[in-house]
Amino acid sequence: MSQQDKSSHSAPKAARPPRARKTQQQRQPRLRQDDVLVVEKRPMRQAISGTVVGNFMEWFDFGIYGYLAVVMTSVFTEGLPKETGLLIMLLGFAVSFVVRPLGGMVLGPLGDRIGRQKVLFITMGMMAVATALIGVLPTAAQIGLWATLPLYALKMVQGFSTGGEYAGATTYVSEFSPDKRRGYYSSWLDVGSYTGFAAGAATVALTTVIVESNWGPTAMLDFGWRIPYLIAIPLGALAIFLRTRIPETPHFDTPGDEDAVAALAERDERFARHGLGGILKHHWKEVLIAMALVAAQNTAGYALTSYMPTYLESEVGTTPTMAAAATVPVLVLMAAAMPFIGRLSDRIGRRPVYGIAVIGTLVLMLPAFAVMHIGTFWAIQGALVMVAIPVAFYAAIGASTLPALFPTASRFGAMALSYNLSVALFGGTTPLFSQALIQLTGNHYMPAIYIMVFAALGGVGILAMRESAKRPLIGSMPTVATEAEASRLVAGQEQNPYLDLSTMPIAVVTPEQAAADAAGRAASEPGADQPGADQGGADQGGADQPGADQHGADRGGADQPGADQHGADRGGAVK
Repeated sequence: MSQQDKSSHSAPKAARPPRARKTQQQRQPRLRQDDVLVVEKRPMRQAISGTVVGNFMEWFDFGIYGYLAVVMTSVFTEGLPKETGLLIMLLGFAVSFVVRPLGGMVLGPLGDRIGRQKVLFITMGMMAVATALIGVLPTAAQIGLWATLPLYALKMVQGFSTGGEYAGATTYVSEFSPDKRRGYYSSWLDVGSYTGFAAGAATVALTTVIVESNWGPTAMLDFGWRIPYLIAIPLGALAIFLRTRIPETPHFDTPGDEDAVAALAERDERFARHGLGGILKHHWKEVLIAMALVAAQNTAGYALTSYMPTYLESEVGTTPTMAAAATVPVLVLMAAAMPFIGRLSDRIGRRPVYGIAVIGTLVLMLPAFAVMHIGTFWAIQGALVMVAIPVAFYAAIGASTLPALFPTASRFGAMALSYNLSVALFGGTTPLFSQALIQLTGNHYMPAIYIMVFAALGGVGILAMRESAKRPLIGSMPTVATEAEASRLVAGQEQNPYLDLSTMPIAVVTPEQAAADAAGRAASEPGADQPGADQGGADQGGADQPGADQHGADRGGADQPGADQHGADRGGAVK
């Protein structure tokens, strides 16, 4: 037999692959251009600014309450021993955290059903009203110790709303951010948190100076404590207004092909929408990881913010004005550093940045509290900077890391459960437990030891956590900043180590469709003229292209008769 005959006989044999392999190739998932969410800068900035203002308002109240704790002890527990009264006031701070898990259990799953934006509007309204009402409460001099009851009730309303606020805000911002810059954009959420706290502290310090210099040393006890709460009224009105103007997140608004979403949930129950029971059943490991990281961050964070004024005044012996003003410059510097730390996490990963935070806590916390007891202004400032360094590394990446642990369908509910349960048990109770441990042991360093224990727990969480930097949120399509980036992502998806198509609600694409998509992209390039080509999402200018396959491609609102436009209108926030 000639070589030519051999070739003619062998070629068909090589060209016929096994049937199973052929079927597998035909059913291989593949990203298409219109699968990728492109978030425009303007709606993204509008969304992030509206969310940050809400967080500012929330922490403004925390700052007020934390820095007025000693003054409000005399106002609301008049007649009791000072130490007992202080514990009662710190209990008021802790009780707001006790109801946070309840708020998360109600508002989190609600946000997964009706949308992130609607729940964030509700939480902001509740927070603003409760904060304003604290400023008009009767005092112990007027109704005795009964005065603590309406105070506790309003703190519980604040806690319930906060149960949905932070979990919703982190979910919202992370879903609006491009995958490669999620650390940077999400860090702005906690910039709002800590600048809000600093603003609350500064408001208390300024109010104290003004009223005591004009109306005497008892003016803060008489009426001055009400002023910071009343100032919160216009801030709350502004925050509520901005919340009405933010759009829904693209991941919730346009989750992808409905059939693909259903198929993903059917293939793996973790990606289905779950209530609290389902979240604990399918995501218990991620819930524990999130709780460990939240406990590490918030024990240090609340010690620096809510508890530090009380500690400085009662244990170090500073004046009330100095205690209120000491942390303000440190918080401002820390907030300014967070976007840089967030950007660093986009480059080197979330886990290394968390590692810096844990090691920093274990190394710096005891020396910081020792330096603090020197008692001078600059010693206290240096000590607070030492405490703030690990807190900044924790806080800067929390909003980008924690939501990424959970799939889109249950993200809000899972975040609300894990975050609020951990904060209620460990973070918000830090002032109460720290002060109680000092009184029980007589050891002024107990707060530092308490913080270090939870830092070690956070280290265990880091070891068990999957890296999420540069990767799409699980259960969602990739998110990018430009159409050009989307095109590069689709073209290089086989070589991209950050893409895991098994976690995306992506429609099955045959090799023939993939080839047609490639031809469509080539036809859409400037100067290309290939009429009738399948343009798989390439038309982004709204041109009329009848008969073209434009799966999700109508991004400009043009009339496209006969086109396959499944899920095409992405609401303006996504091109």
